[in-house]
Amino acid sequence: MAHTKTSGRARQGTPRKGNRLGIKVSGGQSVNKGQIILRQRGSTFRAGEGTKMGRDFTIFAIKSGVVEFKKYLGKKLVTVK
Repeated sequence: MAHTKTSGRARQGTPRKGNRLGIKVSGGQSVNKGQIILRQRGSTFRAGEGTKMGRDFTIFAIKSGVVEFKKYLGKKLVTVK
């Protein structure tokens, strides 16, 4: 019985697609109501004025306006004005 494991196709992991996380709209750009601003894992960015956070920590606009990224008391905020 061979003691060397296979080195071919069986040992390779299944190819998986990426999660498409990250900032979708930059600061200074305009957004419409309901448009996704950023997708993230965990609350690295917090939802500020004019935005809300979804169940999967996605931040989206609840009104039309211009996106701003701010820092407030050491926390990163995303606002729409």
